[in-house]
Parts: sequence; structure tokens; C-alpha cells
Amino acid sequence: MTGVVVLIALALIGAVRVVLRTRRRRDASPRQPTTLPAASWLGDAGLVASREIRERVRGRIFRVGTLLILAVVAGAIVIPTLIHSTPQPERVGVVGALPAALRSTMATAAKSVGTTVHIVDEHDAAAARAQLRSGRLDLVVVDGTVLVVNQPISSTDTSTTAQFVAATARSLGVARALADAHLSPAQSSALAQARPLPVHSLQAGNAKSKVNTTAVVGLILTFLMLTQYNTWILMGVMEEKSSRVIEVLLAAIRPIQLLSGKVLGIGLVAFGQAALVVAVALVLGAAVGSDLLHGSAPLVLVSTLVWLVLGYAFYCWVYAAAGSMAERQDQVQSLALPLTLPILFGYVAAITAASTGDASTLLKVLGYLPPTAPFAMPVLVGLSAVTWWQFMASAAISVVCTVGVARVATSVYRRAILRTGRRVRLREAFARAG
Repeated sequence: MTGVVVLIALALIGAVRVVLRTRRRRDASPRQPTTLPAASWLGDAGLVASREIRERVRGRIFRVGTLLILAVVAGAIVIPTLIHSTPQPERVGVVGALPAALRSTMATAAKSVGTTVHIVDEHDAAAARAQLRSGRLDLVVVDGTVLVVNQPISSTDTSTTAQFVAATARSLGVARALADAHLSPAQSSALAQARPLPVHSLQAGNAKSKVNTTAVVGLILTFLMLTQYNTWILMGVMEEKSSRVIEVLLAAIRPIQLLSGKVLGIGLVAFGQAALVVAVALVLGAAVGSDLLHGSAPLVLVSTLVWLVLGYAFYCWVYAAAGSMAERQDQVQSLALPLTLPILFGYVAAITAASTGDASTLLKVLGYLPPTAPFAMPVLVGLSAVTWWQFMASAAISVVCTVGVARVATSVYRRAILRTGRRVRLREAFARAG
């Protein structure tokens, strides 16, 4: 494990050195404008997108931010693996007779989930339950037929104890069927379909389940990326307007081409950064054997990436239109605050649901609203509280609303971008857009 961490650190150091060396060579030689392949089939919008990609990727903020995000993701995956590299044995209390063959079966079940088992013989069921409540035992087996745990185990629980209990229930269920069968053909068929033994809990269960940690990490990254890249759009449009560069650009291309190229270029940078983070997380998780990406985590990662794209597609047009209404830095704050409120509301509601494991009615409603769906829907996926068709329906609603928002934002941008001297009022922009 230590060797893997050292290799990762060396790889990061090597990457930084290569980037710095390439940058020194580029600075030493005359800089030639480059055009991305997208410009060849997107026309003038492709040229604008190519320019935006070059400017953002070359920026120090983007590079440092990407390295910091990768470092955080690597730490979230590697550190828990190092802490739990030596799992504690599962403590099992046995009440009544348990043959040696069944004890060996439990040891095999523990080995199958990557742990070991420590069996303790208890005098009676009451003493075993007391030990279970105090946390000294993880599981109690009564007469080889009943399994008892302290807390209910949800279907989304991927802990080692949960996997061990499930494996033990299956193994003892098969052993019980073997004892009852005489190995006739019919009984052998029934044995192959043996069900795991039921697991009883001392405390009443509830409908809440702990969300996958991957959903929480993805939620935080989505919030940071949406706010960062949409702010880039707002500031970029405002700076072009205040410096009067926009007048030169609009003399060569149409407003819709300029706006489309800007949001497309920055969007490709955002998607590339997010895809890099997901790829590093998957590769690193597989390399160190982390359980952070087991279970439903890959599905949560994919849904987070999808909703990052949909969320950016919805908000980028709104922020671009807002940037066209501002002319100075001090005007940006008053315009950005109302646009940030739905992002903050969706993020707070989603992070609250993720921490409590409660897929409330409010969260389900927010999952169908385009401004908040990028935060609510990945959490619902992590809680297994949404079906595939509900996911697709929410995505379709977001796409349709994005098309409508893009048309209105383009109209506002076209009418406000050349108006200078004062900030364009919101009422004026929508009146002219209508």
C-alpha cells in the first residue's frame, strides 16, 4: 500500500515538472495561435470556443485548482484505505450448539469479504444480547438457526460487517438445508435455491439509509465547479463589454455565435476537468482497493457527471445574460447574488438529505426542477430513491427548460451587450426580450 502511495506522489511530481518545463519552452519561443479541431465544423462559434479553451486551460488558476481537486479526491480515497488497511475481526457470539463444520463455514464467509472472525461462546441469549448492545459483539448466532444484530442493516450498506452478516446468513442457510436434505435429486434442487436465514434486530428499523460517501463528495465538487465556471462566464462577458472588445467581435460574428462559442468552450473545459477527476478516482480506487467506489458508487459518479453537464447547460446561459447587463466589477455582485440563491438552496437541501439519509418529499420535488436537480438527483440516486425512468424524466425536463432559457438569454444578451454608460435594468432587459 505504501508503495502505491509513493508511486502516485512521484507521478504527480513528474506531471508538475513536465507542465513547468513545457511552459518555459512555450514562453521562450514565439507563441503561435492554435485552433482546435472543433473550429473546423463549428465555424465562427468553434473559433470562439477554441479561444476560450486556450485561455482557461493556460490560466494558473485552472491548473492549480485542478491539482488541488485531484489531491483532495486522492486523499479521500487513499487515506481511509490506509486507516482501515488491517480490518478488525468480526466478533460473533454463539448461543447453543454450533458444530465445528458451521464454525468453519463462518470463517470461510469472513474470508470471502476480506476479514476474519472471532467466535465467543455465550451462556444464554440474554447475555449475548447485552454484549451486542454494548458493542462488544457484531453478530449473535442462536442455535445455528437465528442471526441477531444490534442495528438494522440496510440494502445500501457496504461495510465489512454488513457483507459478513449477509455471507454468514447465506452460508448457514445452505448448511441448514444440507442437514435437512437426504441428497435426493429433488432435494438437491431445493438445496441449490436455499434462501439466507433471516436477520433480526434488537431495535426497530426506519426508512432512512446512509447515502454513499461518493454522493457527498460529488455533491461538493458539483457545487464548486458550477459556481466557478458560471462565474467565469459572467466575468468574461462583463470584461468584454467594459473593455469595448465586444464591439470588435460583433463586427465579425453574430451575437448568437459569440455567446454559443463562449459557453461551449468553458463547458468543454468544465467537462474535461470533471471527467479527469472521475477517471482518477476510478483508477486510484481500483489501484488501492478502496471500498469508497464499491456498490452503487460508480452509478453515483456517472449520475453526478451527467448532472454537472446538465446543470452547467442550464445556468451558463443565465450567467451570460447577466454579464451582458453589467459594465463594472461592482455591478457583478448585485447580479450574481440572485443567480446563486437557487444553487445554494439546492446544495443545502441535498447535503442535508445526504447527511441524514432521508429522501424527503422536498428533495424529490427539487429533483425535477432544473435549477436544483443537479444537486438533488445524484443524492436520490445514492439513496436508491429514484428509478431509471424518473431519472430520465428529470433529465428531459432539464433539457427542455434549458432550450427555453437559452432563447431568452440570447435575446437579452443581443440587446444589452452594446448598451454602455449604465447597468441595464432587469425589467428593461426582459421587456426588450419579450
